[in-house]
Amino acid sequence: MRVSVLDAGSNTVRLVIADAEGGVPLPVHTVKWKLRLSEHVGPDGTIAEEAVEELVKAVAAAGATARRWHASGPLAFATAVVRAAPNRQDVLRRVAAGTGIRMCTLPGETEAELTFLAARRWLGWHAGPLAVLDIGGGSLEVAFGRGRLPDFAASLPLGARRLTQEYLEVQDPPGPEELKELRRRIRHELRDVASRIRWERPRTAAVSSRTFQQLGRLCGAAPGRHGPFVQREMRCRDLREAVRTLAARPTAERAELPGISAPRSGQSLAGAVVGHTALKLMGLRGAVVSPWAIREGVLLRYIEDGADWWTDVTGAADTTSPASATPLRIAGPRA
Repeated sequence: MRVSVLDAGSNTVRLVIADAEGGVPLPVHTVKWKLRLSEHVGPDGTIAEEAVEELVKAVAAAGATARRWHASGPLAFATAVVRAAPNRQDVLRRVAAGTGIRMCTLPGETEAELTFLAARRWLGWHAGPLAVLDIGGGSLEVAFGRGRLPDFAASLPLGARRLTQEYLEVQDPPGPEELKELRRRIRHELRDVASRIRWERPRTAAVSSRTFQQLGRLCGAAPGRHGPFVQREMRCRDLREAVRTLAARPTAERAELPGISAPRSGQSLAGAVVGHTALKLMGLRGAVVSPWAIREGVLLRYIEDGADWWTDVTGAADTTSPASATPLRIAGPRA
């Protein structure tokens, strides 16, 4: 069985095509389109007309690519930048009309659950009680659990791109007052979730997402060319030094640092502050960097639970408004 998954994030639209023999998603082809949707939103979060047109073109190209590779799907979803947009429904309707692909937005807590599953499968049961953090451009997802799926999941408005726009674009590099205000905001948003993580005392913590992968490299983890099976860790103390290093440089110079790419150099500092503050508040000395995240989580649920699972998820997503998400959701019984 060959399956494809497509996600539209704050920076890129990415397609992953994978073979699912033996219940493991083995990637055979990946493509990405750099749309930078987060840079084309109005003050109220509305996605601009030209950005919607580019999104439709990218999704159409992804669908054509999936067909050429004889893959089903794609299982298509958009993350926080579309989920929070006032014109979300119009964006999704235009994607469907222009491509024939039904894209949905998943609740942030569902994204956290899927990322948790991916990290659990990657790390294995020996990881024990597991805490997972995943940062995107618009939101931070946190989950904790002892089993296959999390006991609780949370989605918080602490995305790296969002916080950069709100706190770190007054001057470049930002001054100490901007960083102080940013940390205050992060501590306030994370207070309840961090308390729960400290109480649960996870045996293992994991981080995922491209931003955390780049920060892990800056903190001394092996480069990507060493392959996905090399153990990569990001210690809290090293992340603290990374914050200082990034804060001392303007955006253009951050791309010269190990692991930091030019497209993400602007939001790397906010991502580092979120990561360091979260680990510190949660009482975690560090975290393993998981190469598997939400896309692999979608593939795993589809493989393990069948096509009806995706139908149920997308049907529920159609009736969920962005404002209805709760800051912390305790996971209920599962079939």
